Amino acid sequence: MAAIYLIPCALAEDALETIPSYIMDAVKKCPVIFAENERTARRFLKSMDKSIVIDDYEWFAIHKAEEEQLQHFRKKIMEGKNIAIISEAGCPGIADQGQILIEAAQEMNCLVKPLVGPSSILLALMASGMSGQQFEFTGYLPIDNNERIKKIKELETASQKNNSTKIFIETPYRNNQLLEAILKVCDGKTKLCIGANITAANESIVTLSVAQWRNKKPELHKQPAIFLLYAGTI
Repeated sequence: MAAIYLIPCALAEDALETIPSYIMDAVKKCPVIFAENERTARRFLKSMDKSIVIDDYEWFAIHKAEEEQLQHFRKKIMEGKNIAIISEAGCPGIADQGQILIEAAQEMNCLVKPLVGPSSILLALMASGMSGQQFEFTGYLPIDNNERIKKIKELETASQKNNSTKIFIETPYRNNQLLEAILKVCDGKTKLCIGANITAANESIVTLSVAQWRNKKPELHKQPAIFLLYAGTI
């Protein structure tokens, strides 16, 4: 039976030390690779091991796991071939289109092997000082300003009610707009952690109250960032 290896990718290109050495041993067991971004996946693997012959592998782009890609995926499983799934950054299946392929693998009773690697969600939570007992990752917030404000209010209320940390992200070029909305909507006592460029040389993971952030707005435009909100308890 084919095995599916979930290959973590570095969050920052210069942070290869965050990837365990055994990852490449797993890659070498897989003649087939499904990648969210083939170009960056090729570059990542080559940077991990210069001796690897990239073109020896059979490559497929996930492309949001369109039906055609799912058919290719199932076919390779039926052929008994081990498959590597590589996300654009971080861990496959976590805020990542690869989840649909993994779902198909589980339905086909494959051995699915998740491998250790960096996750901005967990690294930011670890460093935030916020509740790690109750937390929720909510992905991207709405683009529409009114809907975004409504969602932020809902997250703040739910955080207070359930004593939980709310974690979310935004497209890097809209980070500043999201931050402005948070600072406008949330109570000054609510805590906000902003993690930017996690694992890179210029990494910053800082938790302050909303009131403090209003006097110390960071520049987040086009920087990979993640936001954590904690409103305490009622």
